[in-house]
Amino acid sequence: MRPADLAREHGISTQAVRNYEHDGFLPPAERTPSGYRIYTELHAAALRAFLALVRAHGHAIAGQVMTALHADRPDEALTAVDRGHAQLLRDRETLSAVRRAVDHLSAEQDPGEIRGALPGPLSIGELSHRLGVTPATLRTWEAAGILTPPRDRATGHRLFRPEDIRDADLAHLLRRGGYPLAHIATVVREIRTAGGTGGLAAALDGWQQRLTDRGRAMLTAAARLDAYLALSTGPSGRSGLGPPRQSHSG
Repeated sequence: MRPADLAREHGISTQAVRNYEHDGFLPPAERTPSGYRIYTELHAAALRAFLALVRAHGHAIAGQVMTALHADRPDEALTAVDRGHAQLLRDRETLSAVRRAVDHLSAEQDPGEIRGALPGPLSIGELSHRLGVTPATLRTWEAAGILTPPRDRATGHRLFRPEDIRDADLAHLLRRGGYPLAHIATVVREIRTAGGTGGLAAALDGWQQRLTDRGRAMLTAAARLDAYLALSTGPSGRSGLGPPRQSHSG
């Protein structure tokens, strides 16, 4: 195979194929006496695996996986893949927690309706008294990214605007529901962006679809990577991949 043959399958340039080989994402190619690269089905399988990994895990992780394989470090490559699957699981769990929290909020009150009835600005002492929590609790929520009050330019004291008070009300409600601060921060951030639980519900549906698409891409990448490893495995059962050979050709 020529570089153009590999490039044509994926709609990329021949220079991209050469760059991928140079960067270690493909195994090193043999050369003709005149210096032209000779690619084989092994290179085609490697390119399919790399591009599928890019779609599933991103360019950096895909490159890490392939270079680790070609340096004969298969466990390092598989660990990088495992981390991607673990992150996807954490994202799914966070999404589930946010959905439950939104359902909880919707059953109590629509956060989009709170703003008009809220006072403000309030000091940290006034807001802590309103919620029945300590100022230290509000500072903890601020450190977790749940609250983002501005500071008075003259005194440096926190000033909680109506939208900050709304976020504090939501945080207080969700804390009573047993939700951890990290999940509350995600919910508040999404509601702040969407403007209410109605808009957030649509955003969560989009988030769900993105996770589904990523999961499918990971399945495809795993299949492509397995096909490449199977093709590169010799009769001994050991991978034929290893550190790039030293070449003296042009």
